[in-house]
Amino acid sequence: MRTIRVLAPGFPASGGVFELPGDAGAHVARVLRLVAGDAVVLFDGHGYEATAQLTAVHGIVVSVDVQPAVSVDRESPLRLTLVQGVSRGERMDLVMQKATELGVACLVPVLTERSVVKLDAAQSAKRLQHWQGVVAAACEQSGRALLPQVLPVQPLLQWLRVAPAPSERRFLLHPGATTRARDLPELQAATLLIGPEGGLSPGERAAALQAGYTDLSLGPRVLRTETAALAALAALQAIAGDL
Repeated sequence: MRTIRVLAPGFPASGGVFELPGDAGAHVARVLRLVAGDAVVLFDGHGYEATAQLTAVHGIVVSVDVQPAVSVDRESPLRLTLVQGVSRGERMDLVMQKATELGVACLVPVLTERSVVKLDAAQSAKRLQHWQGVVAAACEQSGRALLPQVLPVQPLLQWLRVAPAPSERRFLLHPGATTRARDLPELQAATLLIGPEGGLSPGERAAALQAGYTDLSLGPRVLRTETAALAALAALQAIAGDL
């Protein structure tokens, strides 16, 4: 039987009766249609989870009896950051979902010169909230107890001004590169930069190289933006991570 996992920040780590947050309660009652007596696993997004049993369901108000929490570590030893050019709806959702399943620690949506998607401040905030929901659902499905960070949408050139973390290597996917994932040295932390549907402009690529990024190839074929992101993440996880 499939274990049902629910993101429920704030549940009592020592155990006890707890009322699920509004969104979690609505999901459990209206989408999953669980009833009193059903079992779930709660996780807080910070690395802890606990088994729980539903004790009462009244509309979307759901009470659970929580067992003491335990710390779980299902994270990759390779800390991965994905800087992804914002692409159209379903493509971006796919990248957010699958990157979470592949163990990415941080997701950075960026707008570029060739981005088809244009977002104002209100739209960016709405997209961020939506992507956070996609990531949370992917954690529920994949067994992760630590939520990846999803940064607000920002211009690529703004992101490139952020200094790299210690031991971090930065890579820019580029079809003409001679370096492939199999050629890389041992990694502890890596950032992948991937353009949107139209790729990065020459000026953006030059700025990325100036900011410490290294060209990286995924082979002789040109991949769609969402394919490139997931293929590169899987390759790095297979070489230096947990695949």
